[in-house]
Parts: sequence; structure tokens; C-alpha cells
Amino acid sequence: MPDNAEAVAEQVFAALADPTRRAILAALASGGPATATDLAVDLPITRQAIAKHLALLAEAGLVRAEPGERRRVRYRLRSAPMQVAQQFLAALARDWDSALGALTDHLDRGAQGPPGRPARRAAEPHPANPGTPSDHGGDDEG
Repeated sequence: MPDNAEAVAEQVFAALADPTRRAILAALASGGPATATDLAVDLPITRQAIAKHLALLAEAGLVRAEPGERRRVRYRLRSAPMQVAQQFLAALARDWDSALGALTDHLDRGAQGPPGRPARRAAEPHPANPGTPSDHGGDDEG
């Protein structure tokens, strides 16, 4: 698993992009640690396909392989990479919230007009071309 948060988030998002891997994670979340054979009972793919998906999930750090009884490998969820991805998304959301808030403020100020002047009115159709607003807000004489 990479050291920097953006790389960790990228691996998490790549792993979560596949519906089968999301189903495997959901099964591990609800049922606890399991082997590929255990997971194959409830999923519509082979144990070998599940093992390949588990290897990708382990590479992303989302699951950890643990030796079990009789040399069977059990997979357990790891929450740390998911938390890194959540923090990455939260930071992105904050950036968007700030930018969208500034845009809203700007648009609100523009609709009200500068202090001491009346608010702008919607453009009226230009007399020469009724479907086009005039450049002067309808104040033309012809």
C-alpha cells in the first residue's frame, strides 16, 4: 500500500470500481473474516475468481490475509485505507463547497447590482430580433 494519501485513495477507488469486489467487501463486513471458499458459497463466481479479487483488495490494503486452520487463508477487512479515501473525498468536498459558496455569493451580488443602484432587470427582446435580448436591456428605440 502506498504511503501518500492520494495514492491510497486512488487504489481504494480502483478496487471499489468493480461490483464483485464491492460484494466481497460487503460479505466480509457483514459476516466477518472468511476464506475464498466461504465467500464463493454466496457469490455467483468461482472460488478462483474470488481469490483474484481478494488479491487486488489486499494490494489496495482493504483486506488482510491471515493464516487459518489447515493452511486455509482467511481474509479480514482493514478500515484504514477506506478512512484515507473518505478523508480525501471530504477534502475535495470542502474545496468544492468553498468554490460553490464563492460563486453563489458572486451571483447574488451580481443580481442585486452595485450598492446604490437598482437591481438589474432581465434583458428584454431586441426589437429587430424578438428572440434575442438587446444589449441595453430593452432601452433601444428601434
